[in-house]
Amino acid sequence: MTRRMNDTILKAFKGEATDYVPVWYMRQAGRYQPEYREIKKTRSLFEITHDPELCAYVTELPVKQLGVDAAILYKDIMTPLPSMGVDVEIKSGIGPVIDNPYRTMEDVERLKPLNPEDISYVFDTIRLLRERLEVPLIGFSGAPFTLASYMIEGGPSRNYHRTKALMYAEPDVWNALMEKLGDMVITYAKAQADAGIQAFQLFDSWVGTLSRKDYARYIKPTTERIFKELRSLDIPLIMHGVGASHQIEEWHDLPLDVVGLDWRLSVQEARDRGITKAVQGNLDPSFLLAPWPVIEEKVKEILDEGMKQPGYVFNLGHGVFPEVDPAVLVKLTAFIHDYSREKMGGNES
Repeated sequence: MTRRMNDTILKAFKGEATDYVPVWYMRQAGRYQPEYREIKKTRSLFEITHDPELCAYVTELPVKQLGVDAAILYKDIMTPLPSMGVDVEIKSGIGPVIDNPYRTMEDVERLKPLNPEDISYVFDTIRLLRERLEVPLIGFSGAPFTLASYMIEGGPSRNYHRTKALMYAEPDVWNALMEKLGDMVITYAKAQADAGIQAFQLFDSWVGTLSRKDYARYIKPTTERIFKELRSLDIPLIMHGVGASHQIEEWHDLPLDVVGLDWRLSVQEARDRGITKAVQGNLDPSFLLAPWPVIEEKVKEILDEGMKQPGYVFNLGHGVFPEVDPAVLVKLTAFIHDYSREKMGGNES
């Protein structure tokens, strides 16, 4: 690429010193944006992601509006599952719904390997974005446990009883499901990298429902296999979950580059627990509805902890939600850049 690329966030992901703290926001493309809400009046999520031009526009819009240091590919964690034979529908106000849950060995055996050609529109979108973006593009996938929870429960769950019951009582079925989903994530991530993503994040959104011991026994082996396979891509690898602070030592033990933190554990607490890899996080998104002085005080606290050593990227502990005013995110991004640049003695880059 001939134009200048702002690679600050890639340096931070790798634990290198930067002139300022880079920032991106989970769900930075979404329902808080008036432009996105207009699109959603006539196009579903799947329809947007199947249209590379439109999907690239949605992905790039927050980069232009907010001034963030990375784009996150707009798509859903369910995107690859139809290629495996999973009949999933994204229902408004509910989320992913699977009418025929996967709860037996026969169900699991019906799952097909992911064929990247079935979702070529994803990779077409990545290639379009690489032609246009002046910041790095982050790709992602849902992690096996979170995907399995939707497949077993049939949709969102508050307690994951069926998922955990199958995990505990049917280890052969569980292991077979983890094997197939692990293979899918590896294939999916490699195809994204071939198309041009510059970092990869594994979202295990709901894995915090498990104890550390259960995570190490039932989930970690598959996650470790995924990251070992992806190391050859030579791009930063990020792990993030919600409510999973008790598992961060297990994540730190994996062959990845960045440990994502939600708001339940401060950056300093993570460092005190031996996390030496780069970290990402971790403002509670609820702060975005507070008056600016309240936001500023909390963000200073997070930044001051993050800047104590290289390898820090500012983010939210979870995603932007619809009630957030875009102007708040614009102001927040500028503040993060200006405050950290002043503290770190960096120059405009």
